[in-house]
Amino acid sequence: MIRHLVLFKLNEGVERDEPRVAAGVKAFQELDGVVPELEFWECAWNITDRPIAYDFAINSAVADKDALKRYIEHPAHQAAAGQWREFATWVIADYEF
Repeated sequence: MIRHLVLFKLNEGVERDEPRVAAGVKAFQELDGVVPELEFWECAWNITDRPIAYDFAINSAVADKDALKRYIEHPAHQAAAGQWREFATWVIADYEF
């Protein structure tokens, strides 16, 4: 199994309650059940306000590297990530467990 973690940081001046941000969150929430490679999926806003904290997180799991590639290339994932490119930056970590 591969854990796929993504941490998002909203760009300066972008607020969580903006319609485009809400649409981006909804797009990620809707990936669960749409992308067959996802064996585990959760996403949520960070609840802490520490200066080093990121704003939003995705925690997911897929079977193997091929499944991760298919997930990343899936049109629904590409569309959701494309929305976030407009208002956030992110870091990822993929590791076997």
